[in-house]
Amino acid sequence: MDAAGAAFGRRPAGVHGYPEALVHRPDVHPYDWIADRAAELGLFDGDGLVAVEGDAHYFPVRGFLALAARLGRDRIVDSAELVNWVRVIKSPYEQDQLRRAGRICEQAMVVALDAIAVGVRQCDVVSRISEAQVAGTPDQGGDYPAIVPMLPTGASAGVPHLTWTDDRFLAGEATTIELSGVCRRYHAPLARTVMLGSPPPRLTRVAGVVSDGMAAVLEMIKPGVAGAEVHATFNDLLNQHGLVKESRIGYSIGIGYPPDWGERTVSLRGEEQTELAAGMAFHVIAGMWMDGWGYELSEPILVTDAGAERLTHVDQSLWIKSGRS
Repeated sequence: MDAAGAAFGRRPAGVHGYPEALVHRPDVHPYDWIADRAAELGLFDGDGLVAVEGDAHYFPVRGFLALAARLGRDRIVDSAELVNWVRVIKSPYEQDQLRRAGRICEQAMVVALDAIAVGVRQCDVVSRISEAQVAGTPDQGGDYPAIVPMLPTGASAGVPHLTWTDDRFLAGEATTIELSGVCRRYHAPLARTVMLGSPPPRLTRVAGVVSDGMAAVLEMIKPGVAGAEVHATFNDLLNQHGLVKESRIGYSIGIGYPPDWGERTVSLRGEEQTELAAGMAFHVIAGMWMDGWGYELSEPILVTDAGAERLTHVDQSLWIKSGRS
């Protein structure tokens, strides 16, 4: 029934809808039909290899087994995210969608930073964030994000990717906020940290170091620089202050659907030898997660011939708000 959705009202010859009777059945699977239909179309002629997106979120094991039963496992190879690599350099149109997503993201983050206060429930803040994400801006409506707003708070601030509860924000606690603006499925994610009351010295110190690290990274990003060089720039600055970050500090972004907005191609990590090119887009993450506390600062950026172009313009400092209700 969803075949028409591939072109919203018109059905090009290249779209084939499998029978609804195959949905949610233990004895047959849609990929049984897909494999047979592809064979009828001549797509499996000869002895050539057939590439599949082996790490795709929605390519189930039963789908692979159905293909293997008809083709033989020796003909099936992993495409290694071939399509994602083809689209890693964005067209001018795509870059414009990312800029629009950035404006939506900026608006949603301002809403989040304004809403967090002592005594307010976490779920109520996320409700306002979600409204801002969908409403978008006056010239561009928003879309649903691939990942819901993340809001690690207090002791859980040292654990990335946690979502909200109905607990109330407390004085003396920090919250890391990570959310995304979305325009026609293009994602611009952003993270900031807010403190209710006076921040402890360790948080102030790390915030300052991370801010300097982010500035160094954004200055470093330009065409021809390898991902490993960007990662080294950040780690070198951390090391000067007795800190270390072994995980990656960013990844390619573009089109995103649940459960992830990452493009799964280029990462800003120590082993990444891919050179950056104009038209690439990244979520640069300067997050530090400690035992029982954490600090997160991130930026969505476009790589241009002139360097890194920020897609949002929210103050990068640690946000400090009143510790009173």
